[in-house]
Amino acid sequence: MAHGKQFLKPSMKRNQLLEIEERIINGEDSYTQFKENIFDSKKLAEELVAFSNADGGTLIIGVRDDGSVSGLSRKDIGRLNQLVSNTANDNVKPPVYPLVEVSTIYDKEVMLVHVKKGFNKPYATSSGIYITKSGADKRKVSPEELRRLFAESAALSPDEIIHTKSSIKDLDQGEFHRFFLNKKNRDFAETGLDLTTVLENMNLYADGYLTLAGIMFFAFNPQKFYPIFTLQALHSSGTDTTTSGYINKKYFSGNLRALYEQAMMFLQSSLLTRQDKETFNTPGTLEIPPPALEEAIINALIHRDYYINAPIKIMIHSDRVEIINPGKLANSLTVDKIKNGLSIARNPVFHSLAPFVLNYSGFGTGIDRIVKLCPDVDLINDTSSEEFRVIFQRYHKLKAEA
Repeated sequence: MAHGKQFLKPSMKRNQLLEIEERIINGEDSYTQFKENIFDSKKLAEELVAFSNADGGTLIIGVRDDGSVSGLSRKDIGRLNQLVSNTANDNVKPPVYPLVEVSTIYDKEVMLVHVKKGFNKPYATSSGIYITKSGADKRKVSPEELRRLFAESAALSPDEIIHTKSSIKDLDQGEFHRFFLNKKNRDFAETGLDLTTVLENMNLYADGYLTLAGIMFFAFNPQKFYPIFTLQALHSSGTDTTTSGYINKKYFSGNLRALYEQAMMFLQSSLLTRQDKETFNTPGTLEIPPPALEEAIINALIHRDYYINAPIKIMIHSDRVEIINPGKLANSLTVDKIKNGLSIARNPVFHSLAPFVLNYSGFGTGIDRIVKLCPDVDLINDTSSEEFRVIFQRYHKLKAEA
């Protein structure tokens, strides 16, 4: 069929060949999958769906699981080109449009099927199976992930989703009035405005129910509706929680303001202070600058992935402090991009409310501020475990290494 041939791109430059050789040597990962050969459109559809629902990747056909190149015959290449074309159109819903290349590696021909990150998620096989990547493997999409993928497709942010067991009675009006005063510099009670109308206009309330944003910012008891959206804090006596005991362990609940305040109290009471000046009576300073800790905690509360049922975690070890945020960086963001100030609001309603509730500017400069205050901070975007981690080195460790 003619429409299959449009996928084929047989020529490759030398630097591209070197890149493919390097990928083969490095083995399979989230972005690279090997197949010795493929004959089944259902199996191929699963690979295309998994890459499309994740961040894209390349299927290399003609390479065994151990990385040895088996190669393909010209007959195989013709058949596979047709199979990829038909499968992408007929066995993936919605259809995808991979690019196919043929390359000679170690004097053997292999086929590379490049699949872009999908923009019409979620993708499924024609059998209705939703699959995504999990490291070098693939797995079925969980119900939470499926809701997230559908919401992304509908341009609906998680903080706008209503909880049908909530009502206006669950709103802490005193908390909302405090926010309104900070934002408008007016007492809400004196405005004469209808509360539900204002809440609806701010995406905090819809169809008689509170949204995620309305609950997490202003409900009396947010964990009544979202029990796992808490903050867990552990102070370990060593460098590894699996082999060390713990000094202190806390589970924090409440609205976002309460979670932030409890997190900062835990950090400030657990970390050491250092004497920077000669005068004995001069108050010491915290071993990690509080503004850097504030930015990391607020970043986790505002930008975490609320489709993932997991708490935010604070892990204080003897050599470092880790703040673990559920969810990898949103969309096309990378660590380098956020260091340079690029910001994408995963939760736009949270983003709009936070400056009037938390010590949050909303200008996307938080990560840059952390790096300037703590140049040796590690920022890890873990795509396999879907976590973003901020790792601060503790002062006494830095002093010992100096």
